[in-house]
This record gives sequence, C-alpha cells and structure tokens, in this order.
Amino acid sequence: MAAKRKRHKPEFKAQVALEAYKGNKTINQLASEHEIAAVQVSQWKRQLLQGIPEVLPRISQHTH
Repeated sequence: MAAKRKRHKPEFKAQVALEAYKGNKTINQLASEHEIAAVQVSQWKRQLLQGIPEVLPRISQHTH
C-alpha cells in the first residue's frame, strides 16, 4: 500500500523556500530538518524566485 502524500501549507513552503534562498544551510540540511525531499526544497525555492516579479509590482502599488 502506497503512503499518502503529505500536504504542506503555503506558509510552510514559503518559510522553507526563504531559508533555502538565504543559503545559510544546504538544501540537504533543510530537507533533513523539515523531513521532506531535497528535490521538494529546490522546487519551492525555484517557485519563490519565479514568483518575485509578480509580487513586486503589487507591493510597489500599495506603497505609493
């Protein structure tokens, strides 16, 4: 019987992705700490970086 996939909240994904972006720990260290696959950490980091261009224009609209 296959294990059921664990679903992670967006806040958790963002936290792990930001930690990966900061670079204080390796992808493997973060994966081990959070008990997730290293590939998953890399994917979330990539998604974070791809989403930045979408978010920044919205932030600047709210500050002016």
